[in-house]
Amino acid sequence: MSSHLSADRPAAQPPGRGSVDALISQARRLKGDVDAVRRDAPSDDSDPQERWQRALYDLALHQLTDLDEHLAQLRDGPPPVPSAPAAPSPARTAPPAPRRGSLLSRVGSAEWNLLTDEASWSGELYEILGRDRTAPPLTLDELPSLVLDEDRPRLTVMVTDCLVDAQRIDGEFRVVRPDGEVRTVHMMGEPVLAADGSTAAMWAVLRDVSELRRSERAVSETRDSLQRHRQRAQSEHRLAVELQEAVLLPWRGSLRLPHRGTETLDLAAHYLPSSSSALIGGDWYDALELADGETLLSVGDLTGHGVAVASGMATLLGAVRGMAMAGTQPGPLMSLLNQLLDATVQPALGSAVCCRYRPGTRTLVWAQAGHPAPLLFRGGTGRRLDSPDGVLLGATSGAVYAQAEETLEPGDLLLLHTDGLVPGRDNAAAVNRLLDLAPRFAGARTAQDCVRTVMEEFGEAEREDDACVLIAKVTS
Repeated sequence: MSSHLSADRPAAQPPGRGSVDALISQARRLKGDVDAVRRDAPSDDSDPQERWQRALYDLALHQLTDLDEHLAQLRDGPPPVPSAPAAPSPARTAPPAPRRGSLLSRVGSAEWNLLTDEASWSGELYEILGRDRTAPPLTLDELPSLVLDEDRPRLTVMVTDCLVDAQRIDGEFRVVRPDGEVRTVHMMGEPVLAADGSTAAMWAVLRDVSELRRSERAVSETRDSLQRHRQRAQSEHRLAVELQEAVLLPWRGSLRLPHRGTETLDLAAHYLPSSSSALIGGDWYDALELADGETLLSVGDLTGHGVAVASGMATLLGAVRGMAMAGTQPGPLMSLLNQLLDATVQPALGSAVCCRYRPGTRTLVWAQAGHPAPLLFRGGTGRRLDSPDGVLLGATSGAVYAQAEETLEPGDLLLLHTDGLVPGRDNAAAVNRLLDLAPRFAGARTAQDCVRTVMEEFGEAEREDDACVLIAKVTS
């Protein structure tokens, strides 16, 4: 380094060691805390949220590591910048290379003298650029030869602004090392002025920020992936809701079936979404007046959540309606539904109750597939109907489903529901909670009033799964 340049820039004085040591201790404590949280964090690569969190942890660790090492260098002062040799000297012994990955291997310095056209590099800069440390340092005119073609204009602008307009340098560019590896270098520097105010030299610190930028890209990519995942989830949820609403038409007030004749059923239903999942489940309720004057009542649940499940539920419900309209009785209907699920490309399980009500004789014919039995309320008391044999839909090929009959009376109330209507309860306890509503049902005028009672009792409770309830009141 020329004496002129040395005189223009005063020697750096290391700061008070005590204050810097305290900062170093705090940085290392924080780094340890972040590393501990990172190790305990889930590592499921299929979850965009967890990938994004892990990438942020990695970025924070990179930043804290850099802070720790920069503080150490601030405390100890900068390493000496060796003078550049006039020509390569085979006899020269290169200083030992710093440990790869340490701060010293990632931060180097350089000075370019415009008066003598000499350059001086620290040994660390040779390490960053992958250059032979016995070779002379590159001049400012030669430096762009190491830079990627698309980044050369950026380097040219930075150097020109520094030398011509005496502006500080603060920018990045990518270099190609002799082994073909591309590294990202951040350069900060400033002009060194002569006594007459002209620029005599340029001094710079160059830092390898490749790993830091890789971590930042990982954070950005996982953030974008998470955003896309959320948008996709919102779209799927919207589609599932629209599909569900198209199938499960909301009943506002009571619906009387059949439309012709004197014997009627007063019907009401309600769907309760899960409080722990934003995805739509496969629960359904349905009532349909059949061609022979009978009434179809059904509730069911296809396992899972999301668009595929909502679509599967719609398919299943369509099959139930079609077969019932064709005259298929509940037991054989369940067997055919089981075959349908068994033949689907994506295996699925489902449960269901299917009832046919014959108004002429007030007879209820029903079958079930691994589903809670209907509850019958009469005269202020309630009981669960005895279930005919029936396994879950899709559980086994060739399953046979029995059916049962029950004679109803005017004023009887039939309650069909899916699992989860009474949250946090096993099946027996849930049934007992529902049967306890019998006195309140006895005082209700309509099926809708009864549904409202169920909602007052269980509608606000936290539930892990979707649920629905269908109530039919025999009016004559």
